[in-house]
Amino acid sequence: MEISALFISLRLALCLFELNSALVFNGSQVGLKQRSGLTVLRSGARISTVKCKLLGKAHLPAFSMDGDYNIGGVFSIHHYMHRGKHNYTSTPETLRCIGSIDSRELQMSRSMVFAIDEINNSTDLLPGIRLGYQIYDSCAAVPMAVHLAFQLSNGEDLEVNTSDHCSQSGTVIAIVGESGSTPSISMSRVFGPFNIPQVSHFATCACLSNKQQYPSFFRTIPSDQYQATALAKMVKHFGWKWIGAIHADSDYGNNGMASFLEAAYKEGICVEYSESFYRTHPLSKIQRVADVIRRSTAMVVVAFASSGDMRILFEELLQKPVPPRQWIGSESWVTDPDMLRFTFCSGAIGFAIEKSVIPGLRDFLMDLPPNKVAESPVLTEFWENEFNCRLGKSRYRESSVSSEKSQCDGTENIQTLQSPYTDTSQLRITNMVYKAVYAIAHAIHNSVCQKTNSTAQCDRLTKIGSAQVLTQLKKVSFSRNGYEVSFDANGDPVATYDLVNWQQSQSGSVELVTVGHYNASLPVGQEFSINRNLTWVGGSTQVPSSVCTDSCLPGTRKVLQKGKPICCYDCVPCPEGEISNSTDSSDCFPCPREFWSNAERSTCFPKPVEFLSFDEVLGIILAVFSVGGACLAIITAAVFFRHRTSPIVRANNSELSFLLLFSLALCFLCSLTFIGTPSEWSCMLRHTAFGITFVLCISCVLGKTMVVLMAFKATLPGSNVMKWFGPLQQRLTVVSFTFIQVLICTIWLAVSPPFPLKNLTTYKEKIILECALGSALGFWAVLGYIGLLAIFCFVLAVVARKLPDNFNEAKLITFSMLIFCAVWITFIPAYVSSPGKFTVAVEIFAILASSFGLFLCIFAPKCFIILFRPEKNTKKQLMNKNQS
Repeated sequence: MEISALFISLRLALCLFELNSALVFNGSQVGLKQRSGLTVLRSGARISTVKCKLLGKAHLPAFSMDGDYNIGGVFSIHHYMHRGKHNYTSTPETLRCIGSIDSRELQMSRSMVFAIDEINNSTDLLPGIRLGYQIYDSCAAVPMAVHLAFQLSNGEDLEVNTSDHCSQSGTVIAIVGESGSTPSISMSRVFGPFNIPQVSHFATCACLSNKQQYPSFFRTIPSDQYQATALAKMVKHFGWKWIGAIHADSDYGNNGMASFLEAAYKEGICVEYSESFYRTHPLSKIQRVADVIRRSTAMVVVAFASSGDMRILFEELLQKPVPPRQWIGSESWVTDPDMLRFTFCSGAIGFAIEKSVIPGLRDFLMDLPPNKVAESPVLTEFWENEFNCRLGKSRYRESSVSSEKSQCDGTENIQTLQSPYTDTSQLRITNMVYKAVYAIAHAIHNSVCQKTNSTAQCDRLTKIGSAQVLTQLKKVSFSRNGYEVSFDANGDPVATYDLVNWQQSQSGSVELVTVGHYNASLPVGQEFSINRNLTWVGGSTQVPSSVCTDSCLPGTRKVLQKGKPICCYDCVPCPEGEISNSTDSSDCFPCPREFWSNAERSTCFPKPVEFLSFDEVLGIILAVFSVGGACLAIITAAVFFRHRTSPIVRANNSELSFLLLFSLALCFLCSLTFIGTPSEWSCMLRHTAFGITFVLCISCVLGKTMVVLMAFKATLPGSNVMKWFGPLQQRLTVVSFTFIQVLICTIWLAVSPPFPLKNLTTYKEKIILECALGSALGFWAVLGYIGLLAIFCFVLAVVARKLPDNFNEAKLITFSMLIFCAVWITFIPAYVSSPGKFTVAVEIFAILASSFGLFLCIFAPKCFIILFRPEKNTKKQLMNKNQS
């Protein structure tokens, strides 16, 4: 076919060369004038023996009528063009159409006739002017379309049988067509240099919006750029991330699919395969595409092709069991009524030109009396094919097959015919033809008519060229049957679509149902709307799933599978402390420092704050022991005070004993400051109170130990030691040792005091509210001083433990100091290694254990004698050196 087109172009160029070579200048310059972009000779020019003639045979129009201004039309009425063999030694065969008639294209061509008749009968548009038409069949082939473009551009008068003249009487002023993008591109390249406007009703390739390449091209159907974007948004809307793509290997399919894939990638949609084919490809290529569809895992298939191409593919798919697939169709095939017979595509969805109503069109289409049918070869063929009979002496015979049919008996009724030609319930593309004719009529009207007193006055003798119509066509803006018609700077209309769905009716047939709308002029996010329930593949009401991998739930993240598209991934749980709160998250996000992830890793919640409180069991137990210890100390003090005159109380330095009991009560109670919510004041109080009360306690024990030693030293001859360690000295000793600790604590609080701290490092999942030491040196200085006094006291107690008499309590002090030192030596590693609130619990335990050790070792034996063995509470018993 391409060779034929090239041959035609070469013949035209040869004709122009011969014509230019034949010009003879006879003393005066030959005048040339331009008309409709064609160079013709004025009468003053003389031509040599080579006359202007048409090389090749002109094609007769399918429908024609003369008028004051003629409009051309090109439609794909037949599906195929005869492909003759070329031997390059003889003239190629004349191009001709073969195959069955496309009833929808026939309806479109007839609707052009209807629109022109309607305009000719109008008193508002082009009054007094008669429009003519020349409508041709391109059989959806580029060579035929190019041939017709040259023929329409030449404008020869087909009624003149002689080839010795070139006439302009048949020149068309504008063209409606073609239906396909590829033929329209070829035709536009012919019409463009001559400024002949071409208005297509069905060529949607986005490339045709390029005014530099196609300056005279217009269309009443939106560009595929809008449809591709709308299809991608629709695929995303229904959650399909894994799709297959097929397209026709033509300008329409290649450009449309390229636009769709670009939009789909922006929407995050992955394409498992993208296959191309064409109706003229070998059967093996069509079979390979069908096998790819059968083997694929993608449930959704987006097809960007014409109905003629899809018909071939669907017929091949029917040769074997067809797997369930959700078909997404471009406007070209998804709205073709003839395609609805492929019931395995039930549930298919796609975008369609808005459905419209053209008053009077159905009556016009049905008005086909036998005499009118017999006058038209195209109508004759249509009639014979639809009714499977043969008209009497029809002028059209494709083959001997028609002669084998029975004679039509006149009972054939087109009103009962079920065909896309007679179906006016889905006037979509037909309305685009209707609007294209009216747009050209308005452009002619604006060129030749003047408005006077609200009425238009038109001069049928006004000579206008196609360039004037082209200029006016850019400005047209009108409304017809409720639909606005205008063109933007690229010659495109406003993009509006219906969303259509193939739904199975109760009778079992598949019907085209409008379920939504798309308007590209609306704000982003509002273009797309659905107003009816959809039926999906297999008659299901549930949206089918088409993903390479199921969506990753919140709490997980996507990890791409090596060597596969981005839609194929594994779902990996988020680590602790990180979350993903959306589906198909590509990453996990860490929670803020004071927050933690839940078990599902889908949200962050505040970390629980942990501290040793009075509400938990451990805190309650320690508080009970603390208060209990203080109560025992107070009770013991009361017992001692009640028996303060008894020998055992007087013999053990009652003043230091009462002070020791007071300090022990404070030691027990200071542990309560370690329980509860740490605050600035409680943090400073707990450590300083602990340090001071323990030093006071040990100072008292140390004083009692020194008293024992001094008392026995005083019994030696010539010793007056007791005068240097009397009650005053004992009090000063306690005060001095305690003051040193007070001084250490004061410096600690002044330089770097303890403060409440949220510990976020020990545990990841919770916050430990604790008291920071402030100055670690201050803390260990307090403990070190307590330890120093305890060791000193322990040494003295060991020295005094073997002194005679029962009142010697050095042995008891030795045991108490042994327990005290053991507790605090084990405290250091336990304190350092214990996490969180258990650090505080260890410190409280050490305080209580050492306090109870001192209390039980020093005061428990005395209380036992006072309360239960009063007979031993005598001076004689205490002075008996033979009893232990």
